[in-house]
Amino acid sequence: MTTQDPPPEGDVYDGDPDSGDAGGEHAGGAGTDYRFTLANERTFLAWLRTALGLVAGGVAIQQLVPGLASDGPRTLLAALCVGLALVIAAAAYPRWRAVQRAMARGDPLPRNVLLATLGGGIVVLTALALVLVVVA
Repeated sequence: MTTQDPPPEGDVYDGDPDSGDAGGEHAGGAGTDYRFTLANERTFLAWLRTALGLVAGGVAIQQLVPGLASDGPRTLLAALCVGLALVIAAAAYPRWRAVQRAMARGDPLPRNVLLATLGGGIVVLTALALVLVVVA
C-alpha cells in the first residue's frame, strides 16, 4: 500500500469521538485511521521513556559518580535531570490528548512545546555537565 492509497475498509475507526463509548477520543475518533492513533500512542510512550531515562540519569549522577564534583553541583545536576523528567512526564499526556482530539476533529495538530522544552533542558544539562567535568 502506498501513502496515497486509502486504508482498507477495516482500518478506519467509525465510532463517535464525543459519545464516550466505543473508545471515543482514546480510540482515535470518527474516521481517524487507527495507524495515526497508534503512532500518537508510540510518541506518548517515547516521551515517557525519555522522562524515565532522565530520572535514571539523575539518580546515577547523584549516587554513582561522587568524584564528578562536590555534593552541591552534583546534586544540582541530578535535580535538573529529575526536574526535566517531571516536566516532560507531566506534559506528555495532555499533548497526547490534544493530538487525539485534533485528529478526531480533522483540525491541524497543535504546536509541540515539549520539543523546545526538552531541547533547552538538554542544552542546560550538557553545559553544566561540561563545566563539572572540566573543573573536576
